[in-house]
Amino acid sequence: MPLVAEGRPGPVQENTAKLESGPASSQPAEDAKKDKAQEKAEMDEMDEELALYLANLPKALRKLGGFHQSQKALLKRAGKMEDGLEEPCGIGLVVIPCFQMFNNIRCFMVFYCILLLSQGVAFGLVDLSITNFQKDYNLKPIENFALAFSYDVSSGLVAIFIAYYGERDSKIKWIVVSSFLLGFGSLLFALPFINSRYNQQRAEIEDICEATKVIDTCQENMLSFKLKYLVYFIIGQTVQGIAGMPLYTLGITLLDDSVKTHSLGIYLGIADASSTLGYALGYVLGAPLVQTSKKMISKISIGIVTQRQIWSWWSNFLFAALLAWSTLIPLLCFPNSISGTEEIKAEKQKQPQFLYSTLKDTEHKTVLSLPSVLWNVMKNPVFWGLALSKATESLVMIGASEFLPIYIENQFILLSRSATIISGLILLPGSALGKLLGGVIISKLKMSYRAFMIFIIVTSVVSIALLGLILFIHCDPGKFAGITEDYAGTGMLGKLTSPCNEKCRCSTSVYSSVCGRNYIEYFSPCFAGCTHSKIVNELKMYYNCSCIKEGLMISEGEGVLIDALPGRCDAKCYKLPLLVAFFLSIIIFSGFSDVPLTMVIIRTLPDKLRSVALGMSYVTIRIFGTIPGPLLFKSSGEDACSFRDMDKCGRTGRCWIHDKTKIAHLLVGICSFCKVLTVIFTTISFIIYNRFLKKDSHTLPMSMKKMKAKSKNKEKM
Repeated sequence: MPLVAEGRPGPVQENTAKLESGPASSQPAEDAKKDKAQEKAEMDEMDEELALYLANLPKALRKLGGFHQSQKALLKRAGKMEDGLEEPCGIGLVVIPCFQMFNNIRCFMVFYCILLLSQGVAFGLVDLSITNFQKDYNLKPIENFALAFSYDVSSGLVAIFIAYYGERDSKIKWIVVSSFLLGFGSLLFALPFINSRYNQQRAEIEDICEATKVIDTCQENMLSFKLKYLVYFIIGQTVQGIAGMPLYTLGITLLDDSVKTHSLGIYLGIADASSTLGYALGYVLGAPLVQTSKKMISKISIGIVTQRQIWSWWSNFLFAALLAWSTLIPLLCFPNSISGTEEIKAEKQKQPQFLYSTLKDTEHKTVLSLPSVLWNVMKNPVFWGLALSKATESLVMIGASEFLPIYIENQFILLSRSATIISGLILLPGSALGKLLGGVIISKLKMSYRAFMIFIIVTSVVSIALLGLILFIHCDPGKFAGITEDYAGTGMLGKLTSPCNEKCRCSTSVYSSVCGRNYIEYFSPCFAGCTHSKIVNELKMYYNCSCIKEGLMISEGEGVLIDALPGRCDAKCYKLPLLVAFFLSIIIFSGFSDVPLTMVIIRTLPDKLRSVALGMSYVTIRIFGTIPGPLLFKSSGEDACSFRDMDKCGRTGRCWIHDKTKIAHLLVGICSFCKVLTVIFTTISFIIYNRFLKKDSHTLPMSMKKMKAKSKNKEKM
């Protein structure tokens, strides 16, 4: 690093110049001058290193008399007193020069992505755990709502305040606080599983037909664990909601300050992909711990969770907490202004700024200034169109997550577990890839903000077209006794019981389908009237089934004729790869819109209003997307249910069988409608943006006009 003193003519340099122009002096005098010059250079080097160590001294020490002045002078001599004063990496008084190589936005990005990954892991585990908990415990509507939406409500309430105060304070400090809260929230999720016993409700159920059967499914749940689970998970999600807002508002504006305009898309794409991949990792860790409807064997207990599974939940949440806390110390080392930020800010100030030439650049002084700041954001019609577009985009993923597993399960006659896995392989990688590619494409092509909105509209139209093709992918409906078949005329559609199984006292609490030799599916061996079973090569086979009279007789090798095998009947439909390809393309094209929408939002307002604008956009997403969306979609899915569980206690359970035609129409209709809304809102924003662009085109700086003229001349050449 060249010393600043070398560029200034000091007394030593002037005297040396005089000596060179005058007569030759004696050798001892020349040596003395050289020694003084060398000593001066060494002193300057020491001053520069000392200034580096003093850069992070607490303010209390800086106020001590002449010490503050001497430190300021040292910083000036070292060339550190520039606009914005970029500080070195360090914690308090500890500043290590060799660590300064990490003082850049790329190193910060590594820890930022780890934070997003840790929150994604926690989300994946929480969603699986809550779904499993809701199946085992009969919750009140208010309890279900609190479990499902405590994150959305808490994040929506604090988003604007965090964005407002964080914009005027150190963004790094807020992200450090977010790191601590993310780990603390994940630790809260682990606490219910420490020294606790899960639901020990036992239900003795025979899966075969017996005239006398004891079914005990009305035992009380363990209220102590239920209460502990509800309290810790609601508080944990509330903490996670508060912790997430600095990441998604201040973190984005920090990246915008520290990277060039056309590079921001790549950074945002990587960040969004990290969050989605974290959710997928959480799903992978939690899926083996979820109770599934196993093929029932004679007299087994349902609802038992081993102590090993409980400790696995605890260890997974602890892993998410430690992953978040691993970023605490590295993030604390970053200065308020990362190296290179001030230079990039200066370059961006030279760029043309449309749409807000009439807006007041309100200072974030006190809470009394918040209404005027919000009003400045709300006056921007382009912002509202883009914020509503983000809300409708969130509805697309919510709708696909709700209906795609059900559609695959009923269309291709698959087990629920298999359909869920396939849906996850479509939605999670597809969403991550779409967001990443969207950011890379707009960055590499160096698109303008008008081009961003055209890009969003075009990709949304492509998604709508592909969604329409989904309706042409269908299979022949399978036969299901009591749903689509009436037990050869002896029963009624919509009723699983018939004369052939009415004495079996069958239960609908557990869905354990079997496929008869007549290629008709039965809800369980009991509803097929099977009185005997036998295990051959770890596969349970059923015979003497009173409801199965037709079909090819199958012998298992010992003279016993098999009537039914566990599992669903083969649909003989081979269009699943086609559906996977189409829907994966839909999710990828839908993900293209995420990064451009964020970038246009932060570019349609002054720099000091960017964080508040992002906070308001997240509030808009909560109000119009993530809170009402699941409620509306679940209620819509109720109409497509063909058969629902009703236990002996009179409680309504889950829907076991859906009408696949209705589910297909819901899936395509809801996703298409949301994408159409995205196109409409973005088009409105595009039209308004163009009007402002034409109106404010005369305000272009002369430098920008020259740059445009040069680019046109290059194109002609």
